[in-house]
Amino acid sequence: MTGPSGRGPGPGSAALVSGPGPAVLVTGAGPTGLLAACELLRRGIPVRLIDHAPAPARTPRALSLWPRALTILDDLGIGDEIRAASLRIDGYRYFTGGRPLAAFAFPADCAARNLPQYETERLLTRRLHALGGAVERGVRLLDFSAEGGGARVVLRHPGGRTERARTPYLLGADGARSTVRERLGTGFAGTTYPMAFAVLDTRVGGRRLPPGEILYYQAASGTLVIVPMPGDVFRVLTALPEGTPAPGVADMQRLIDARGPRGVRITEPVHHAVFRVHARHATALRRGPVFLLGDAAHVHSPAGGQGMNNGLQDAHNLAWKLAAVLHGDSPAALLDGYQAEREEATRRIVRDTDLQTRAWMADGRLRVAARDAAFRLLERTGAVTRFYAPVMAGHRLAYRARRRTQGPTRPALCGVRAGELFPRQLVRAVPSAWVLALVVHEGAGEAWAGLAWAVEATVMAAARRGVRPVRLSLAAAAPTTRCRRPGYYLIRPDGHIAAHGHSHDLPHLTQELTHATTPSR
Repeated sequence: MTGPSGRGPGPGSAALVSGPGPAVLVTGAGPTGLLAACELLRRGIPVRLIDHAPAPARTPRALSLWPRALTILDDLGIGDEIRAASLRIDGYRYFTGGRPLAAFAFPADCAARNLPQYETERLLTRRLHALGGAVERGVRLLDFSAEGGGARVVLRHPGGRTERARTPYLLGADGARSTVRERLGTGFAGTTYPMAFAVLDTRVGGRRLPPGEILYYQAASGTLVIVPMPGDVFRVLTALPEGTPAPGVADMQRLIDARGPRGVRITEPVHHAVFRVHARHATALRRGPVFLLGDAAHVHSPAGGQGMNNGLQDAHNLAWKLAAVLHGDSPAALLDGYQAEREEATRRIVRDTDLQTRAWMADGRLRVAARDAAFRLLERTGAVTRFYAPVMAGHRLAYRARRRTQGPTRPALCGVRAGELFPRQLVRAVPSAWVLALVVHEGAGEAWAGLAWAVEATVMAAARRGVRPVRLSLAAAAPTTRCRRPGYYLIRPDGHIAAHGHSHDLPHLTQELTHATTPSR
């Protein structure tokens, strides 16, 4: 299987590490940088991936991988390995003052997987090697400047050797203290929460804890969260009032006794840390050939476990666009959508995680009573399971349509809209290419037959644009798309709908194909 340009290999193939011009430079070999490098390599784009650390980190850090991120990793070819190594989380259970408050179950297609970040990085690194890539360890980016349609970079190698090199694009995935963001001169706007968090990853004895649920114990003295991890390890996370000294293991045991489940004993600590929580975002994600991704672009509360997922989606969103532009299959203007789309997605995540964090921080009898009443109502109505779980899972991720031609003339008739994810089960065979799905009403008459012919003629005329026509029956597609009229969906390589319309919207499709792809040279 080829990549979206028709040149790169599919999930199970070795990459061709030859491509147009110098290598794209990615700084930071965390999950975001690793995925960006892998996605570019499998699309036939040469990559250099550098990291100033001499060795991979061994601290667990981020844990949660939600279904949308897992779909991305499936397409990369490591989804099954991730599932085999991780632990499935089926729901959340809340307590207040030591008493049960509410429980929220996740449908199977919305369940997250918990895996320590270093394990996710290990599997991504192994895939990187299989694609012909490598991490250049101990190499630090010192400076860069935009020059001649690319960037000129200055790197320092172990031992002090300085290298000057040129790259068509520089991707800063170098974390919250990003050198790329600092040198770019963009701000990092936002706030810091007033309290710190203490985290302890440990094996426990005494009372048995459920392996597939995250437990939230909300008490007058503060919230304590218990998160299951693979290997019978549990993460204990608790908020610390401002000015509280960093607790040791014995202090954490006292906090568990005071706030959490009775009878749970810390037996084998694995990792212990205290950290501050920020909600910040870069004021610009792109300047010329330089992009920011992951924690270099945004940081937010760990509530909901969305941080690593958001960075992976940054990498996925940008990599296919860069590959298409570098191969000449799409105009450079395609890259303009990265900042708008990922800023939009990040704003929603920051809003949602902030609401959860403030629920942890609720104090005073009236605020606690209001919070608890809201949780009981959510449990009683099933709203979390039906509406919020799909948002957490990433199934509702959608980018706002920015051109009139992306939608049909009569949008009220539509279900799945431009910017949303196209139902994956309908085009499962081509996960990494531009797809034109033609939804045909069998026996619909000459009008639709003429449209189908015209659409196919449009695709054929755009030789080597990388767009693959797929024919779907209306009877099979309508229950999922919720659109009961014949029509078309132009689907991007990342699965989002670039355009949707019906028989009278064919001129819209022609304009959108022109916007997304370039004719053969």
